[in-house]
Formats: sequence, structure tokens, C-alpha cells
Amino acid sequence: MDFGFTIAAYAVAAVLFILSLGGLSGQESAKRAIWYGIVGMTIAVLATLMGPGQGLWLLSLVLIGLGAAVGYQLATRVQMTQMPELVAIMHSLVGLAAVFVGFNADIELGRVAAAFAGANLPYPQPETMTAAAAEFAKGFSGFAAIIAKKTAVEVTILRVELVLGIWIGAVTFTGSVIAYGKLAGKVNSAAKKLPGGHMLNAGAAALSLLFAAMYLGGAGSWTLVLLTLLAFFIGYHLIMGIGGADMPVVVSMLNSYSGWAAAAIGFSLGNDLLIVVGALVGSSGAILSYIMCKAMNRQFVSVILGGFGGAQGPAAEIEGEQIAIDAEGVASALNEADSVIIVPGYGMAVAQAQGAVSELTQKLRARGKTVRFAIHPVAGRLPGHMNVLLAEAKVPYDIVLEMDEINEDFPDTDVVIVIGSNDIVNPAAQDDPNSPIAGMPVLEVWKAKQVIVSKRGQGTGYSGIENPLFYKENTRMFYGDAKASVSSLLPLIE
Repeated sequence: MDFGFTIAAYAVAAVLFILSLGGLSGQESAKRAIWYGIVGMTIAVLATLMGPGQGLWLLSLVLIGLGAAVGYQLATRVQMTQMPELVAIMHSLVGLAAVFVGFNADIELGRVAAAFAGANLPYPQPETMTAAAAEFAKGFSGFAAIIAKKTAVEVTILRVELVLGIWIGAVTFTGSVIAYGKLAGKVNSAAKKLPGGHMLNAGAAALSLLFAAMYLGGAGSWTLVLLTLLAFFIGYHLIMGIGGADMPVVVSMLNSYSGWAAAAIGFSLGNDLLIVVGALVGSSGAILSYIMCKAMNRQFVSVILGGFGGAQGPAAEIEGEQIAIDAEGVASALNEADSVIIVPGYGMAVAQAQGAVSELTQKLRARGKTVRFAIHPVAGRLPGHMNVLLAEAKVPYDIVLEMDEINEDFPDTDVVIVIGSNDIVNPAAQDDPNSPIAGMPVLEVWKAKQVIVSKRGQGTGYSGIENPLFYKENTRMFYGDAKASVSSLLPLIE
């Protein structure tokens, strides 16, 4: 059968994936971009079922159906607040798939080699395949048929590809599982390392290289098993060593890892589309991680190595007390204000308060007040988390501004409302060199005339870092559930 259709379909799908990725850069084009991705993936799946890997269609359709059912359940049940951990756990599945594909490739290599040896035929193939070997190779199907025709050099390349795929996939799998646990609150968000810290990671990486070399030298598949266990440990220990303040970077970093794992799978399977898509995801995730590290004044290498070199001294002591304010007091401040800036954070997502915040914005703007939103690059626990929530609540795009666009306007602002944010408005980043977020660019909300902080309680938040903002003279604490708190203001706005 001619598989030219598959190649053409893959090319179309690749173009659609590129358009999808490009469209996600803007809120207006994001919905169209998602449809590009859906259509591209549909074409890719159909082309694969009809291409060189055809066969077992019933089983393939059953598995696709099961996956679609699980995906539908997740899409309809998972709240927007749970999107970061959903993304993390999806990354883990890509990593695990890479591990399975790598081991399958090794098993198939062994099976094909044993079959040729049993027939007294050479394997790997010489540069010019003998007629007997070519005839014997026709007895294989699927991936084994591809392996049966490989020369010694091609077999070595395949072994290198599967080693890389297994190692990257295993690191991605356990790292993503731990990231999921931290984001979901099932694992302590503080940075924790075993005794020996980075030396353990370095030792595990060195042993991984040793076992990879032994496997390529023909030591046997047991080296792959040990290499996989070491990679599982590295993924676990790396992410355990990264604190909650860096979790948005971790999510984008794991996204990059999953992309490279997919690319490795593509090389092993000889699937051009997987290579292209994996490279797109891997490179875009790496670029996003780098951009976010710059936004947090973090060293990219430091974060991906589990916070290497990030040790800090004792944090500065905070003086003063948190002063509470009620809904009437907040409404009075808003009624008297001419300019208002709202700073959303993960607390807004948890409380699902974006609808109430949007309604408050409409009421304030209807009374002639200037209302804008200030978005920090790492607000929430996922890149672009706050932008998605505000778009969902139909907040106008033109009043949603990035940190660099609005930071200079705080001194001229009457009231700033901080909803569920901690680290991104923490003045300790500028004032305390021993703070875990020292040097991180933050929204300078404390420079406004009055700051209202909507917060559930007096805790330190997800990353466990105390915030001096809450104790400043111009700050008032509006305690309670964010949705209920904001909703209580609506009838009081005159």
C-alpha cells in the first residue's frame, strides 16, 4: 500500500499544530488556535491508523474510545483551579509512554535478533541485505518489520534514541507526579532534599551515563532497568527540591521535558510528526521556562537543577500587625476612589471569584472610575493562569495589563485590591536579601494610597513566605472567602 497519504496528512497536521501554538500567544486567537490543535490531532490519529502502523484497528479504536471517555470526564469535572495539577499529571503520562515505548523497542530488537539468529541469518543487516535475509524479514510486521531491515549503525542509533527516551520519560514521569502532588496540596510545597542534596542527583546522573554506556556496549537490558530506576529518582528528587514559589516555572519546565520525551519516541518509532510536535513542545516549554525565570529573577539552570545555589539566610523580622476591614469600609474606599487596580492571584481561582470580580469591575467602570488589572508573569500556579480566568469572566482585554506595563502607575492609584496573592506583591523581594524570593520582580502595590488584601486567613500562603505588605500602615485585610467578600461589595457600590 502507498503511504504517501500518511506523509501528506502528517505535514498538514504539523502545520496545524504550529498555527495552534502560535495562536495561543493571544487571547483573541486562542479559541481558534485550540480548534487548529483539535483538527490537527484528529488528522494525525486517522493518518496513523491508516499508515505504516496499521493493524489491530479494533483494539486501537477501543483504546481511543477509553482515552476519549477519560478525557471527557476530566474536562467536564476539573475546575479551573485544578488546571495546573491536571497539566502536571498529563505530562507524567507522556513521560510514562516514552518509557514504555523505549522498553518495547528494546524487546522488539531482542526478538528480531533472536529470530534471525535462529534462522542462521546475520543481524544487524550488512550494508547490502542478502536475498535470504530480505525474504525472512517479510515475515515481520509493524515496528518489527522496520527493525528487521536496520544495519548495525542504525541499530546503534535506535539504541541511543530509546535510552534517551526512557531516561527523559522517567524523569518527566516522577517529576510530574510530585509536581501534581505539590500543586494539589497532597505533597508539602516546601523545597525538600535528602541528605546529600545535589550530590545525590549528580551521582544518579553519573550512574545513568554509566548504565547507558554499558547498554550500548551490549551488557543487556538489565542496565536499562537500573537506568530507569535512577531516572525515576532524579525526577522525584529534583522536583521535591523546588519550592512552591517556583512551581509555575516547574510546570512549564516539565512541559518541555514531556516534549523532548515525545520527540525521542518519534525517533525510536520513525514517526516524523511525533518528532516535529515533540520538538515544538520541548522548545516552547524551555523558552517559556527561561522567560518566567527572568520574570522571577531566577537562574534557569538553578531552577531546573532543583534550586542549586539557592540557599538563603534568616529572613528579616516583620513588625506591626494586620488590620482588618469590613465590607462597608472597602466599599467606602472604592466609592471615593477615582483609580483602582485589581491584582488577582491563586486565591481568586480557588474561590472561583472571577465572575464576582468581573461584575465589580463593571459597576465601578459604570460610575466613571478607572479600573485595571495587574498581572504578574507567574501569578497563579500555571503560566497565564490569571489571564485565562479573567477571559473566562469576560473581563475586557484592554484593561488587563502585564507587570511591566502597570508597575509605575501604583503611586498614582487610589485603591489596589489584592485578591489571593502573596509572593507577587511581597516587598520582601526588594527589601530582604535573605528572602527566598529576593530579587524577584514584584507588583509594587504598597506604593498606592490604599491597599485592600482579600485573603481567607492570616496564613503565609502556598510558598510559606511571610509578607510584610500585610503589616504596612496603608494596608487593610479583608478576610473571608474571596467570592463571598467581593460579592458583598456589589450592593454597596454607589
